[in-house]
Amino acid sequence: MRRHPRTRSSVGPGMAAAAEGVPETHREEPVRDDAAVETAEEAKEPAEADITELCRDMFSKMATYLTGELTATSEDYKLLENMNKLTSLKYLEMKDIAINISRNLKDLNQKYAGLQPYLDQINVIEEQVAALEQAAYKLDAYSKKLEAKYKKLEKR
Repeated sequence: MRRHPRTRSSVGPGMAAAAEGVPETHREEPVRDDAAVETAEEAKEPAEADITELCRDMFSKMATYLTGELTATSEDYKLLENMNKLTSLKYLEMKDIAINISRNLKDLNQKYAGLQPYLDQINVIEEQVAALEQAAYKLDAYSKKLEAKYKKLEKR
């Protein structure tokens, strides 16, 4: 119960006197403000209804919030699952590419091994050509010396 501004407790002075054993004729009459009492009762009853409604509203909003949080978490996990699936597919593609590269490298190595005798022959021929070229330069130099000697002898 609400206290009346003119009284000090929720129990009026008349009731306090009766409780103390003082005859009722000497008791003071409480100042009653029916509007204040009614307001207190009216405020109390709707307040319970308001609290109940506010609690329902709070629980409803809390449920909505938690549902949203759980949904967001669930969506995050679905996103991670999709990303993992895509990553797995990319790794499978990269594995296939690596296998193809390895296979092609083996084929190239086999072809190179098949060409190696011919490449060795080319190297031998190149060395022989270089030696022949050196011999030709030496022969050219020798022939120029002979020509110079022949011209010198001819002049005499």
